[in-house]
Order: sequence, then C-alpha cells, then structure tokens
Amino acid sequence: MCGRYTITVSMEELRIRYLTNDSTMIQYVPKYNAAPMQFVPAVIHNGKENRVGELRWGLVPSWAKDQKMGSKMINARSETLLEKASFKRLISKRRCIIPADGFYEWKKEGSSKQPYRIVMRDNGIFSMAGLYDIWIDPSGKKLSTCTIITTTPNSLMADIHDRMPVIIHRKDETEWLSRDNHDEMAIMNLLRPYESSEMKAYPVSSTVGNVRNDSKDLIVEI
Repeated sequence: MCGRYTITVSMEELRIRYLTNDSTMIQYVPKYNAAPMQFVPAVIHNGKENRVGELRWGLVPSWAKDQKMGSKMINARSETLLEKASFKRLISKRRCIIPADGFYEWKKEGSSKQPYRIVMRDNGIFSMAGLYDIWIDPSGKKLSTCTIITTTPNSLMADIHDRMPVIIHRKDETEWLSRDNHDEMAIMNLLRPYESSEMKAYPVSSTVGNVRNDSKDLIVEI
C-alpha cells in the first residue's frame, strides 16, 4: 500500500513541473508526512490545461450515503480497478496525479519495522497515479477526494514491501490526465511498476509513524 508520502517543494515548483499557472490552493504548505484524510495537492486537466488543486486523500464515491468510507479507500489496486464499482467508472474520466518527491514504506526487520523513504535518484518530483470523485452531502456541500493507485513492487521495493504506488512516466502524464482519453486498455497499460534503477531508498526515523509529526527531520537518512 501507500499510506504516507512527502511533497516538500514550493507551489512555484509544482506549477513549473506541471506547466500551469492555474492553482486553486490558497494555503499550500510543503508536507513531510502527508497522511490519509488530509487535503493534499493534486493535478487534474480541466479540458484546456493542467490545474493544481487539493483533494482529500481517501476516496468517497459520489454514490456513498456518507463520507465514512473514505478512510478505507486510500489506495486502489491496479489489478482490480475494472472490477470495483468505486473505481471502474472513474478510470475513464476522473484520473488525477498526486505529486510527490518521496513516499514512505515500512520494512519488517525481526520483531520491528523500519521506515524507509523512497525517492527518485535525482530527488525530483514524480507523479503518483490517482483517481478522484466528488461527493455531495445532504446540504449540497461538495467534498472532492482521491485514492492512490498501487501495483506490484519493482526489485527495489520488493525487499521492503509487496506493493508500491503507480508512478506515471513523465512522457505519459498528458495521456493519463487527458479528458479525451477514454481508452481503458491504453490507460490500464500505464499502470505498471516504475523502473527500480531510477529510484533509491534509505532508512528514516521511526517518528514518521506519528501523523502529527511533519518536519524536515523526518526525511533525514539515519
């Protein structure tokens, strides 16, 4: 699964990376320990250009009776997307990117677990594949939420965990975000493990396990 990640860059860096000046995030701050049920930066295409906004992490389907299920839907397995009612209708029309510059995973070592931060070798921003939906409560208030798609691990991740987030190659980001792309098979072909040769992992402090901790200390190698 993918249950924690980092996005420590500035909003300006996000705009440059995703080629947009369109942002609805007014109070953006870097996150060193992004966690489920928090509002996180996300990129969608509005039909004309990319837009950086925020979505709450934990998908609440538009048809849900209430928003309680959000905490249980932080990830979506790529292998079963077309089988799940919550995801099948979103894959062709409500795809998003969750920008990150690292994600955390815990490796079992004896009777304990050691957290690792996994990043690109160039320490750059990468694009986690996501789906989003809009839920409306009885009073008419909208809640926009997302889930991060996961896949089988590459050789780097296999030593740490049995899942990893789907990372969309930069050359495929336009195809992934395009509202005009409804080719499910072509879309599904983008959901594969990222090359391990372009990634690296290092151990970090166990304090990352507490969601209340959110500081630069968390990303320091121990």
